[in-house]
Amino acid sequence: MFTVLGGSGFIGRNLVRRLRELGQVVNAPGRADLPLAGQDLGHVIYAIGLTADFRTRPFDTIEAHVSLAADVLRQNAFSSFLYLSSTRVYTNGQDTRETALLSASPLNPSDLYNLSKLTGEALCLASGRQNVRVARLSNVVGPDEAQADTFLGALCREASAGHIQLQTALESSKDYIWIDDAVDLLLRIAQQGRHSVYNVASGRQTSHAEWCAAIQSRTTCTLAVNDKAPTVSLAPIFNGRVKEEFAFAAAPVLERISEILGMSGSEPNPDPRPST
Repeated sequence: MFTVLGGSGFIGRNLVRRLRELGQVVNAPGRADLPLAGQDLGHVIYAIGLTADFRTRPFDTIEAHVSLAADVLRQNAFSSFLYLSSTRVYTNGQDTRETALLSASPLNPSDLYNLSKLTGEALCLASGRQNVRVARLSNVVGPDEAQADTFLGALCREASAGHIQLQTALESSKDYIWIDDAVDLLLRIAQQGRHSVYNVASGRQTSHAEWCAAIQSRTTCTLAVNDKAPTVSLAPIFNGRVKEEFAFAAAPVLERISEILGMSGSEPNPDPRPST
């Protein structure tokens, strides 16, 4: 049995979908039902979180990333517990190995996300419970990305309106991973992982220029870049651990551009991306 906490978010609902496709029994309780005290939750995947609005909701951010996880860890039995974190925790450094020494500043409001995720990670790993692991996800993309409150979602919406106006330089780049690759890897880590922390990433940087070229190959939108637009790039994410342990090879996300733009004929789904 699996219990997916945060099952209404982008990552969570795709985990629930995949698990049910595999014939697994899945429980996806709502936030109001937590902490489910005294229950045996089977394999737990903790996908509760806040992303874009964390700066204006500091108390909700700490509750989502730390307090609720603490309650579940303390009050329930489980076969395994996988805490979904983010590769954003590497923002202030160049070493993106899972063993890297990480830094964040409480004086920087933008670091609240990293500090809360790292606190959640530390809590999990210091809990004394068996089979507790952390997965740091890079930028996960999926079908109908225009519904999402993400950089790529904004590009898709602007392209649909006919013009992309970039606020950051074309050379800017990040690691992106397709949702199905991320979900399948998370399920393997949850049940079989030999390490305590994993990067769930493609290991490949995709630049703004590549995204814009791919989008323009499928649309008639125009493109402009702000004068003196800054280059905003994270360091390439190390994914050697998942490649070695699970023989993981990510599919190139640019090959899914039609699905990302919602051109596959499927109905768009509401997609607030609140989970990681």
